[in-house]
Amino acid sequence: MDQDATVSAGDIARLVDVGRAAVSNWRRRHEDFPQPVGGTASSPLFSLNEVEDWLRRNGKRVDVSPVERAWQWLRGAGDDLGLGDRVAGAGADLLSEDGGTLAPLAAERGALEAFEFLCARYLEAHSRQLDATPADVAALLVRLTRPDGGTLYDPACGLGTMLVDTPAARVLGQEIDDTTATIASHRLRLRSQPGEISVGDALRQDGFAGELADAVVCDPPFTERSWGYEELAGDARWEYGLPPRGESELAWVQHCLSHAKPGGLVAILMPSAAASRRPGRRIRANLLRAGALRAIVTLPAGPDLWLLRRPDAGDRTPSHVLLTEVDDLSTVDRRWAAFQTDHAGGHSVPIVDLLDEDVDLSPAVQSLRRSGGEDTHLAFVEALTALTKTVLPTPELDKASQQAPPMTTIGELAKAGLLTMKHAGAKLTTGNGELPVLTADDLAAGVEPSERTAPDPDLVEVEPGDVVASPMGTARVVGYQAILGPYLAVYRVDPTRLDPYFLAGVLRAAASRAHQGSSRVDARRTQVPRLPLAEQQAYGRAFRQLGTLEDALRETAALGESVIRLGFGGLMDGHLRPGD
Repeated sequence: MDQDATVSAGDIARLVDVGRAAVSNWRRRHEDFPQPVGGTASSPLFSLNEVEDWLRRNGKRVDVSPVERAWQWLRGAGDDLGLGDRVAGAGADLLSEDGGTLAPLAAERGALEAFEFLCARYLEAHSRQLDATPADVAALLVRLTRPDGGTLYDPACGLGTMLVDTPAARVLGQEIDDTTATIASHRLRLRSQPGEISVGDALRQDGFAGELADAVVCDPPFTERSWGYEELAGDARWEYGLPPRGESELAWVQHCLSHAKPGGLVAILMPSAAASRRPGRRIRANLLRAGALRAIVTLPAGPDLWLLRRPDAGDRTPSHVLLTEVDDLSTVDRRWAAFQTDHAGGHSVPIVDLLDEDVDLSPAVQSLRRSGGEDTHLAFVEALTALTKTVLPTPELDKASQQAPPMTTIGELAKAGLLTMKHAGAKLTTGNGELPVLTADDLAAGVEPSERTAPDPDLVEVEPGDVVASPMGTARVVGYQAILGPYLAVYRVDPTRLDPYFLAGVLRAAASRAHQGSSRVDARRTQVPRLPLAEQQAYGRAFRQLGTLEDALRETAALGESVIRLGFGGLMDGHLRPGD
């Protein structure tokens, strides 16, 4: 099994219990250090056998366990895109009667322990793509919903983090990625945990329609704009209001509630902005009035936790909601227990006080309101701490050769039928009407259409999957229907031949390289690398990572503005003073 096993520099450091810098020094100082056999220039892979031989020759103690060797063999048996399938295949082998190729490993470590090791390594290797819920946060959500002896449901279960090792008698999970769902299913089967994992998008293709669970937990994808607003507009799950296009998280909240039994609890992780964004204020108000929303807790250096309860017939509508911030996860249990005993406790807020024009449920804002400004210093410190703990996503880009690929142009792609291009005029009238209009400012900010207009035969429509570009250099793939705003251009591609995210990135790059003094750029002459679809998609993923970083920087800037605002305001109103 181990003839093709490979290891990264990080793996070598772990095997010998040294830092990565030590491995870099060995490579630089020792000419006989093994040469890379794969990977990339920035992330090379080495033969495990060659590395073991070199370490022993140089007096380094190394003992590669069978399970570690199995992992390195799995990773070296193909490219990274197929690694998940290989891990899923290992799970199938371990579940078989004879253990397949991993029988010796199962005999030594046990099938469950061996597979959990492989899953942990897989998660570590693909942490950016898999984005699993931290184990302690997952345990908190399960603990708070109390699924003991009942059914636990997770509609965005990933690798099954919140479904394994629970006190639930039965678990249900749904995952959009087939490979990830297979791994989650194997983890349940190896534990003999009764349950089922369904494959598909839970919002569009509910795998458990009509099924009610005793408890529901969820860590949904954040800021997902193509969540199905148009096709799900009349869905019966929207009991508390149709979620706005840009509020996919409120769709997940209502989906979870629709699957909870009367009296059942829901724990869902939410971005902090979901508690205050204006488009979602009507749904927040309806959740409060119905007694469905019971608590919002800002977790340490992370998202908010929303705790909800499916209203039961005869329930008495609560008068208070728990809105609090915590520095330690263990505090959540205590404050939730205290709130259930005394709804008028120190961290609760009367619901009637929240039903104003904004319905702002941000725990930080409510903390300031309760204290009458006395906690300005605490809010300033917490905002500053959150700013310093901000972790920005890192695009995965490797060094490439200097040789440029062959080029084509937008015009040539249009002639070949790979795309169509339309422009909106400058005379579009906005302000009245029912049709949403996407403006250049909306596109730059990455928000849903903010203007409205009346029907007109000359309007240019935008469909989900279109690329929209502005003269200022912004280009995005949109996930909604709208009318194209003034000065914008829309590109509709044939996705079987041209990746839209690749095209958006090319347009963005071309605009940034345009001469600053140019008054007009002919879009049809824009140079586009001539690449196979698979390579376009790889570039498209990289462009999306850069876009995600850009959006994260914008949110970080907003957090920084909060720090500045609290600082200036606190100094002027006497709640803060200059430090010593």
